[in-house]
Amino acid sequence: MQQTMSNRSLSLPTSVNGVKPSFTRLTANFHPSDRGDCFLSYIPTSTESDSHIQQAKLLKEDVRKTLVSPIDHNNFSFKLNFIDSVQRLGVSYHFEHEIDSVLSQIYDISTKDNNIIAHSDHLYQTALLFRLLRQHGYRISSSIFCKFQDQTGKFKKSLPDDIQGMLSLYEATELRCHGEYMLEEAHKFSFEQLTEFITTQISCSHAARVQHSLKQSLRRGLPRLEATYYMSYYEEDPSHDEKLLTFAKLDFNMLQELHLKEVSSLTKIVECCFWILGVYFEPQYSRWILTKVTALASIIDDLYDAYGTIEELELFTSAIERWNIGCLVDLPKYMQICYKAVLDVYEEIDLEMKKQEKVYLMKYAKKEMKRLVQALMAEARWCHTNHIPTMEEYMEVRGISIAYPFLMTLSFLGMEDTTEEVLMWATNGPTIIVASTTIARIMDDIVGDEFEQQREHVVSSIYCYMKQHKVSRKCAIEELQKLVENAWKDINDACFAPTQVPMNFLMRAVNFARVIDVLYKDEDNYTNAGGIMKDHIESLLVKKISL
Repeated sequence: MQQTMSNRSLSLPTSVNGVKPSFTRLTANFHPSDRGDCFLSYIPTSTESDSHIQQAKLLKEDVRKTLVSPIDHNNFSFKLNFIDSVQRLGVSYHFEHEIDSVLSQIYDISTKDNNIIAHSDHLYQTALLFRLLRQHGYRISSSIFCKFQDQTGKFKKSLPDDIQGMLSLYEATELRCHGEYMLEEAHKFSFEQLTEFITTQISCSHAARVQHSLKQSLRRGLPRLEATYYMSYYEEDPSHDEKLLTFAKLDFNMLQELHLKEVSSLTKIVECCFWILGVYFEPQYSRWILTKVTALASIIDDLYDAYGTIEELELFTSAIERWNIGCLVDLPKYMQICYKAVLDVYEEIDLEMKKQEKVYLMKYAKKEMKRLVQALMAEARWCHTNHIPTMEEYMEVRGISIAYPFLMTLSFLGMEDTTEEVLMWATNGPTIIVASTTIARIMDDIVGDEFEQQREHVVSSIYCYMKQHKVSRKCAIEELQKLVENAWKDINDACFAPTQVPMNFLMRAVNFARVIDVLYKDEDNYTNAGGIMKDHIESLLVKKISL
């Protein structure tokens, strides 16, 4: 099922004898953005004063010193907790080298042949050590958790009494890969025990945190959103590090100012900007390229999905493949605007690549745009001819038309250390990009199928699975959800060292998958841009963190 079209063109379905039947222009009742032009009128505030900037610099150095201080038996547990807090508070991007070094030391003194040679019999610390090392690319064995089982192979009955340990175990199991039955059992056990806990211990101080973790797992959550939640919990923890907390708050507010400035200068589509901040919020990345091509992809998708006729779409597809301003005269007026926008944005990107002496990367950017419209054209022909593809055909085409391979490849152009080798890797169907795309395609289908089928629209993976395997809708959804879980295991596995490309590129694919998990878990919160999406945007772009 996880096929790609990286090395060949799509075979586009055609009507019988080349005859083009009449086609009614489609429309869709999309929910409008309710934020209007509020971000376009953004005026920089004075919160980023010189005193705050200077304070942040001093606090950053204090945090760095704590990270690099020598590790010994007495402070081993403290080090693990400190690194975890630095990461959860969203400031680890300042200390990547230091964290690399510390975790390398921790790996050397606490493992042998990727097996943890126990520093503690406590579930909380063992699970935390396991998670931190796995997150960092070390393929740590899950056998360490055997010591928390009884002679029958069941997890000990006393474990649920340690709620922090259970939560730590649950978070650790989110990094499980294929065939790790120990972690599968640990995940099921910890989920059941934590679920029971929040139903019986409502007033407990840990209940809110447990409830949040069950709703949005740490591994699949957006780091910047998770930081806003963790700050409130961390501040209430009597053992919190005041300097680290204050630095995290200052850094959050300063980054928010930067993001607001970018949003106001780029686009009215705030939801689009939120998506990009989910992919990379760190200041060293250039977000304007991904923001503009995401907006383009959204417009082009609507063109194929909800407006253009087959005849018009054939013209647009041909124009993109030819990539020439002269094609404008062949297009309807409304398509000319879109086509000109594509060429203009790509010209902007080309100028940026010339500044970086990387203009050779543009051929990959164009290749991915052509693949995108080819897939959208194939999809439109399916809809036009009422074709029901197999699941393999469906994922091959709609895994491209959802635009995730296109967007992930273009996201790398906003990273200065991108090389041609990275883009060659990205455009040849690597496992992590296929997995992230699978998650996006299936989760989108599951929450959006009923809305999409209210009008003439290509069938979803749900219907394809039902027809191919002759099962009920409920059964099809359950099986598709298993594919999502398997895709997350593929992502976890792809992040283990040695990796095909540096970890910072892999994390873009991880973050693309995280955006989907956050926005498409229960409903399509991108298309229906109220509720959760509104709350998330306010958390990242409106609400300041009080110092």
